Amino acid sequence: MSDEGRKPEDVTGADARWRLSRRSFLSQLGAAGVAATTVPLAAASPAAVAPATVVDGKEAIEGAIPVNLRINGKVLNLEIDPRATLLDCLREYANLTGTKKGCDHGQCGACTVHINGRRVNSCLTLAAMHEGDEITTIEGLGEPGSLHPMQAAFVEHDGYQCGYCTSGQIMSAVALLKEPCGHTDADVKELMSGNICRCGAYPNIVAAVQHVRRQA
Repeated sequence: MSDEGRKPEDVTGADARWRLSRRSFLSQLGAAGVAATTVPLAAASPAAVAPATVVDGKEAIEGAIPVNLRINGKVLNLEIDPRATLLDCLREYANLTGTKKGCDHGQCGACTVHINGRRVNSCLTLAAMHEGDEITTIEGLGEPGSLHPMQAAFVEHDGYQCGYCTSGQIMSAVALLKEPCGHTDADVKELMSGNICRCGAYPNIVAAVQHVRRQA
């Protein structure tokens, strides 16, 4: 008689032992899976994390290294994590938050700064690599009452909406002024293609860049 035709009371002997053993094995396997998934959660709980060391009211960074960075014409003496990107160093250590963190993978351009006059995605380079370099952020480009011509053009042509990408757009546009670029809007779009505006203000951005180029 096949198993399908048997009633529960007909399953005896070796068949019964096999089914009981299989059921026990599956139960134990399930319990092991639950344990495996809960152990990492317990390890990641706050109680399992070592407390941070605090020195003079500030959280000490394990393995910190001293760096001297020249940012916007001023030399800053900082103690940073050697793994810190230039972007994180500017925002977290130098308190220069005009440079924005967008994708953090070098794809959106929101974190663009100038290093020795050239535009760079600051999320893709380590801060410790730039001792002795001239680093310029949006804060060093201009200020209220004394705007850079590109900043003024962005205001005049409404080259921004939410504003999150604007600092990176302006830093790229200023660098573009010194780069080989054709005269057409298409040429400007090509050289600005590394900066993404999710609001879609591209026509106004191009108009602002072309305005400054014509004035120059």
